[in-house]
Amino acid sequence: MTTRRITSDWLRDPLLQSVLAVLNAGDEEARIVGGPIRNALLGAPVSDIDIATTCLPDETVRRVEAAGFKAVPTGIAHGTITVVADRRPFEVTTLREDLATDGRHAAVRFGRDWEADARRRDFTVNALYATAEGEIVDWVGGLADIESRTLRFIGDPEARIKEDFLRILRFFRFFAWYGTGRPDADGIRASARLKAGLTRLSAERVWSELKKLLGAPDPGRALLWMRQSGVLSAVLPESERWGIDNIHPLIEAERAFGWSADPLLRLLTIVPPDAARLAQLANRLKLSNQDRDRLLAYADAEAPDPAEADGALRTRLYFGDATAIADRTKIALALARDKQDLDAASRLSAQHDLAERFAPPDFPLSGQDLMNVGFQPGPELGRSLAQLKRGWAEGGFVAGRDRLLEKAGQLARGSQKG
Repeated sequence: MTTRRITSDWLRDPLLQSVLAVLNAGDEEARIVGGPIRNALLGAPVSDIDIATTCLPDETVRRVEAAGFKAVPTGIAHGTITVVADRRPFEVTTLREDLATDGRHAAVRFGRDWEADARRRDFTVNALYATAEGEIVDWVGGLADIESRTLRFIGDPEARIKEDFLRILRFFRFFAWYGTGRPDADGIRASARLKAGLTRLSAERVWSELKKLLGAPDPGRALLWMRQSGVLSAVLPESERWGIDNIHPLIEAERAFGWSADPLLRLLTIVPPDAARLAQLANRLKLSNQDRDRLLAYADAEAPDPAEADGALRTRLYFGDATAIADRTKIALALARDKQDLDAASRLSAQHDLAERFAPPDFPLSGQDLMNVGFQPGPELGRSLAQLKRGWAEGGFVAGRDRLLEKAGQLARGSQKG
């Protein structure tokens, strides 16, 4: 067992210390576990706080409610209670051991053995505990792995994966966020051998992990190892013949232009812009309607042309999907920069800026205006309104209401003559 001390500001938070004090009273003990300690040691932001305790779930509920906190039984069968203190949630879980696993869920036995609780977890960097005073306790070598930024399973990687196949995706996700060099070789081999187990996972969990992975500062190395191990093809077969080579230029462009990490845009760089295949992807992974619509709009949008005039681009933005056009332009710009095509990159950068700031103006006429100048309700009115709007847009949106009414009158008279 190795120990070390941390003195982070979040550790001194009065609410956290109050919850720990309640759970530490008497013969019981509580410690912060996992992510907060890992992130603090890596200099990463700390958000959610997880706590492990020797208190049985019912005792956790009794204690925190007696202290005036709210207890929500979010996973009480597995020992987890969400304690809400002044509207802040702390996830509190009783120490446990796995009795049986099925590749996704486990039957557990509650206990008081801290080392046993540590050894049932997934990765060494996630199995660190800290007391209320900041003393870190490490039974599995997590401190050394954090120093070297090594992402490693606890014990036998195959055994850990067979307990929960989601750990394959978590292995690559945590490597994307925190690892350096190449992933642990035993972890790679085990992930490759057991990737068929990924089919047992729900689509929602798979997409959740992929989205978090794609949101890492640079997921490129993780995606490379996922491809080489066959894991990427198992969960994202659309990428198999398309490749992941475009992810690196996009990351470089994000850094150059200050774009925020966009998991969905990054996904679009590693799958073909084919509407039918993207629809299948969205259905298989059960993407939200918003994410699905963005994928399909991207597939339907025209490929950017660096030579396109600003007026033509504004017209496309007015009648098309502005987000899809911006997505297409971003990726095209990234690839032009990668090829060192400076002229194309400069023009595409200007087009991207235009797309980002474009605000569609309001068309000055309505259907009622056309009826006032002689149109009857019906398809002809709709076609004429669309014709006027198209001409107005292609003319740079400058024609005023009076000029448009004059044109509408001319169309109405021509329609009546016909």
